[in-house]
Amino acid sequence: MASKEEQLAQLQEIRKLMERSSRFISLSGLSGVAAGISALLGATVAYLYLGIRPFQSFAGELLVQEGFSNWGLGYLSFFGLLAFLVLLLALSSAIFFTTRKAKAQGQGIWDALTKRLLINLFIPLASGGIFCLALWSYGLVGLIAPSTLIFYGLSLINASKYTLADIRYLGISEIILGLLGLFILGYGLDLWAIGFGVLHIIYGALMYRKYERSETPG
Repeated sequence: MASKEEQLAQLQEIRKLMERSSRFISLSGLSGVAAGISALLGATVAYLYLGIRPFQSFAGELLVQEGFSNWGLGYLSFFGLLAFLVLLLALSSAIFFTTRKAKAQGQGIWDALTKRLLINLFIPLASGGIFCLALWSYGLVGLIAPSTLIFYGLSLINASKYTLADIRYLGISEIILGLLGLFILGYGLDLWAIGFGVLHIIYGALMYRKYERSETPG
């Protein structure tokens, strides 16, 4: 008859197998840290371009009204290029760290579970992107940064049922920051840096400590 320790080990193994079949658990905490660093680098470049300091109120509508330009780039070209580079850097690091973790766990990356995760993540993100384009077209630039936080938070909550449940708390935090930003216009870039930068780093570090460092031998 199996001892209590053996029975407990078997139950833990069964739990892991069930978790792997229902949730994408290869998402690496280090990818969150890297995404946060990418966002903070992007925010730093944006501060320099705008010529402002952190937590210095800035009316985003002035970009549209005055056709703001610096470093030989108009604001549309600058922010479009910056957003692309930050996204590229964050996605590249996420793919690298997540793939590395999946290989270490002997798991595949692209399967039906991954597709469901991405679909549920993409729907709110795509909706938010279209919503922000509408805000931009109407000159409501100050509402864009808070809106990105809100829709990103909704996408994380929507996708949380297919990955680590902890990501839900990150989503809730992003939404709270975004809602706060709707009422303190002029500090959108600061809240964006906190939400996409600082919170990602904190979340990633906690997830690494909770799920990955404990798996490392020694």
